[in-house]
Amino acid sequence: MNDSGPDTLTILHVDLDAFYASVEQRENPSLVGRPVIVGGLGPRGVVAASSYEAREFGVYSAMPMARARRACPDGVFLSPRFDLYQEASAQVMSILGSFTPLVEPLSLDEAFLDVAGARRLHGSGPEIAVLIRKQVRAESGLTASVGVATTKFLAKIASDLSKPDGLIVVAPGEELAFLHPLPVERLWGVGPATRKRLARFGVHTIGELAALPEDTLTGAVGVAHGHHLHALAWNHDDRGVETNHQVKSIGHEETFPKDVSERTVLEREVLRFADKIATRLRAAGLAGRTVQLKIRYSDFRTITRSRTLAEPTDLATDLAHTGGALLAAVDLEDGVRLLGLSIQQLDHASEIQGALALEDDESPDESEVTRRHRVDLERSVDEVRARYGNDAVLPARLMREPGDRRT
Repeated sequence: MNDSGPDTLTILHVDLDAFYASVEQRENPSLVGRPVIVGGLGPRGVVAASSYEAREFGVYSAMPMARARRACPDGVFLSPRFDLYQEASAQVMSILGSFTPLVEPLSLDEAFLDVAGARRLHGSGPEIAVLIRKQVRAESGLTASVGVATTKFLAKIASDLSKPDGLIVVAPGEELAFLHPLPVERLWGVGPATRKRLARFGVHTIGELAALPEDTLTGAVGVAHGHHLHALAWNHDDRGVETNHQVKSIGHEETFPKDVSERTVLEREVLRFADKIATRLRAAGLAGRTVQLKIRYSDFRTITRSRTLAEPTDLATDLAHTGGALLAAVDLEDGVRLLGLSIQQLDHASEIQGALALEDDESPDESEVTRRHRVDLERSVDEVRARYGNDAVLPARLMREPGDRRT
């Protein structure tokens, strides 16, 4: 455990409440106070987020949408608008960055902060947490729950327990008094299977796990897992806030309302996914080398196929071409339930653009000219979409057709 004292109370975990649903309520005030459920609206869709009003009916993320409709028939059911959520996330992350450069985003709606260097300007860790919550609400219209502690692990638990719209500070020296009465499943890595194993030893709380001899624990759940849980149970977490936390992949996947076996339909979906992924890559200033195709068949058997490109790319044409080639080698007779496309081995796209610029003094061949034209075209499309909306420009093959299977 980190040294105790007021100066160590500098780790914050900021978590936006019911993020997707809250953004929808912000955009449409008539939804405030109503049960809002965001997710796939088809028969096989799942809940991505639910407002706290919807949670009162037992609707939670990852629940099948059909079950959510039965539990909350008067709910407002909406398809996700990821571009809108990314914009809201960027606004909040900018607010966090105004307090400290030591921000580690974990997802669109949560981040760790280390405010040790910000105390002279903004006050103590708890005081900074209060300011952050006020500023997020004033500037973004969203609510944030915050945990403040001496370690990342404890700050995350504190923010979870403070939801919705709350703040919990775990004072130095009081960490174990706060931690040990909590259910053991609050520990990272304790799922249903591990919980059952621990219950055989009479372990139901974190304190009971901490009291268990470490050899007994490792014998029950494995050496690495046992050491990990034992350390967390005593709040041993020396991880710092990592500002260079990098996204490992960017992708898009969808579950179809009905199994699809028509290759032309799936080819169009690969093209659509490629267009979405490339737009997100360029917005993040990233490019990737490994393209992966994911297919889940009607019997839930899942396969992946991948190909690594000679050079990193952020172009939809490259993603679509490679994804299409991977799809061409896959058997579709059993019907496809889910299709996904992603790009991995990400790096900063500025290196690619710099390499192209260095070639300007030479006489490029026809393929280089064609590629530069594609680069210019796709960036022009980004500008048009930024001004007129994402549907302002679409590839010709993605224009709506009769029998379109998209959810």
